[in-house]
Amino acid sequence: MSDRPQRTNTYTANATSDRYRQCLFDWLAAQPPLWNQITYRRRQAYFSDDGDVWDADYTDLYDEYAPIIGKATCQQIARKNSEAWRSHFRLLEQYHDNSNTTVTEKPSPPGYWGNRKEGYELHGLVRNDLYTLDWDEDRSTLEFGVGDVLKDRYDFEHNERVTLEIKGNPQWNGDDSRLELIYDDHADQLRVQHPVRIQPDKIREQREDAFTHTLNTENTTQAAAIDVGANNTLAVVTERGDTAVYHARPEFARFQRYSERIATLQSGLPADKYTSSLIQRLYDTRSRSRDHSRDAAVKHVAEWLLERNVDTVYVGDLTDVLDTHWSTDVNEKTHNFWSHRQLLNRIELTLGDVGICVAEVTEADSSSECPECGSSDITRRGDSFRCHDCELDAHSDVAGAWNILQSEAGPMARPAALSAERDRDAPQEGAYWQWNEHDWIPADFGEQSRSVDQPSFSKPASSQPG
Repeated sequence: MSDRPQRTNTYTANATSDRYRQCLFDWLAAQPPLWNQITYRRRQAYFSDDGDVWDADYTDLYDEYAPIIGKATCQQIARKNSEAWRSHFRLLEQYHDNSNTTVTEKPSPPGYWGNRKEGYELHGLVRNDLYTLDWDEDRSTLEFGVGDVLKDRYDFEHNERVTLEIKGNPQWNGDDSRLELIYDDHADQLRVQHPVRIQPDKIREQREDAFTHTLNTENTTQAAAIDVGANNTLAVVTERGDTAVYHARPEFARFQRYSERIATLQSGLPADKYTSSLIQRLYDTRSRSRDHSRDAAVKHVAEWLLERNVDTVYVGDLTDVLDTHWSTDVNEKTHNFWSHRQLLNRIELTLGDVGICVAEVTEADSSSECPECGSSDITRRGDSFRCHDCELDAHSDVAGAWNILQSEAGPMARPAALSAERDRDAPQEGAYWQWNEHDWIPADFGEQSRSVDQPSFSKPASSQPG
């Protein structure tokens, strides 16, 4: 079963009674300290000259925490902690491997889930066989058990379990994996991460249920290329010249506003502190906003490609060009904002699940040559691309995708929505897309360079942040 692909359903949840809510928070509050103590012992071994994180003993901690959260949950926390350390060592190997350019910054060892003074990050884990999800048209519920101390404290009857009402529909069906509950105190919301393991031959079938179109291999299929950019999240060109551009400037402006607020709060911290609970909440909100728009763009483009019966996509990999050709601002956007590697992984996962083959190719020189005549006498500024030999005017990211596709699939038709000046030659529907914080919708002329209203932040009640 461990070899099966894993996908995750996400829900929100609320306790069905005040008693369950109080018990839930006592159960959640006991888990971060256990994680932190296990992490502390392993970090002590990690930073010592002759220590080994796998030799660090922590099973004595079970005697303190098992009566509250249950021994099985203690074991799940230790297991998740081990997974975090194994992931760290894998990243460290890639960082020290000179032939591997996917990890460019030295990874840090696993950290803590908050602290007593600033507040804990409330995580809860439930083993796959110790919870029950009951789906109903009117009300769906999640049930799981707690330790004997909490059962006595809240006067549970025999076999009574904490019951939560959950909202959201499962996208994936399979064998249950370890459940994770995460409380966002800023939004006063409990999120439920529900991973399932699926038979490989069921992945495509389940993924396609979420799309209107599917590949029709009996009809002529075609190839496409995706230019992953900083000003535009994705620029797509097909062999027949269809084009889609998902521009990112408004989202990046929103991301920067969060970053500026975080930096301001950090500057007001005492010298021995780097973060606070408010700063961590802003980091989380910033990341969720970015991930939501990014993931939605990939799903949207997958539907767009399926509608055009595209079965092969070439994706530009920026690894070889980030440090040599791009500005610091562009690198900041790509590494921090869009998280380039994560975006590529999302493209490969989503498109692969619906049967579209994805191949990563280098973007080196894709935007420094004219896709029409091959000249290098070009000017690129923002969204504009100008060839001084053949006088081609183009959208710079569309030109990049056009170059990628021609280098892999051969000459193709000129893209229909070629120019950044949309009012001149772009189709009225489906060429340019903008994010409205919920969906990707058709963009009007000029939207690619126009910012949206920035998120507002309330002024802290006190001069001490957090």
